[in-house]
Amino acid sequence: MEKFNILVCDGMDQGLFSDLKKISEFNVLGEAKNNSEVINSLKKQAHALVIRSATKPDQAFLDECENLKYIIRAGEGTDNIEKSYCEKIGVKVSNTPGANNNSAAEHAVALMMTLLRKTAWANDSMQTGTWNKAAFTGNELTNKKVGIVGFGRIGQLVAKRLIGFDPEIFYFDPYCDKHKVPYENVSKRELEFVFENSDIVTVHVPLLDSTKNLIDYNLFSKMKPTSIFVNAARGGIVNEQDLLKALKEKKLKAAAMDVFATEPLKEKTSLHGVGELLLTPHLGGSTEEAQFRVGEMAVHQLKEFFINKNLLNEVKA
Repeated sequence: MEKFNILVCDGMDQGLFSDLKKISEFNVLGEAKNNSEVINSLKKQAHALVIRSATKPDQAFLDECENLKYIIRAGEGTDNIEKSYCEKIGVKVSNTPGANNNSAAEHAVALMMTLLRKTAWANDSMQTGTWNKAAFTGNELTNKKVGIVGFGRIGQLVAKRLIGFDPEIFYFDPYCDKHKVPYENVSKRELEFVFENSDIVTVHVPLLDSTKNLIDYNLFSKMKPTSIFVNAARGGIVNEQDLLKALKEKKLKAAAMDVFATEPLKEKTSLHGVGELLLTPHLGGSTEEAQFRVGEMAVHQLKEFFINKNLLNEVKA
């Protein structure tokens, strides 16, 4: 019986990983999570890679994968995969759509609340032994005007999570005319209107050629000086230097970024040390529940592809 070598690169739930190893048709390489050295040493043997956002299969990487037939992105965004080159060399690409949407939406809301109530900064102050209540007077989320850029699955989940706060919701999405948000106070608007009129703007579009640097100084300069901005979608959608300029000029009150043009953001950059800017290390899909769901889908899709010759959730360039 032919066996297929499976390499899980960026982590999988340990229980699911154990289940994967029990499938007789598979030879699972490495561990449930492997560092770059292990990945590079094993990728030549791999028939399939299961990756998240850390592994970036570009042309140079793929040229070293002599036996590769299939890449699964355990998540939704596939901008870290050079899909056009995969098509050229006959490597199929899939993602696991929807599996981490709830976690991504909840993280966006968590960032909003953190900015509005200044909880991260209050904690930093308290950890030094300081009690400075007056410095951390915040704002309510209730009755705010919320602008959502991108009203697909995650954008609509954000709207649903916000309904209890009685917001007015504006959304910009050229591809969405009908939505499934059970709430009347939702309206489709142009992008500039969203930035001009919202108290909170949150971004939920994929990174494409058409969305790269979509959010720039021109849009930031239209925001209310009391407004906040959140990007928990993809790095590269926001022009980071334009955001810093707008914050410095007080075009908006504060911002939160979970994703960055260059990841991981380890080295000290101009984004660090900005008092009005909250940074988190790409945590949108980083919940135990989401990691289980994406892993469960990945295991199912591996079985379908190699055993049943059925390609699910294919993503093309």
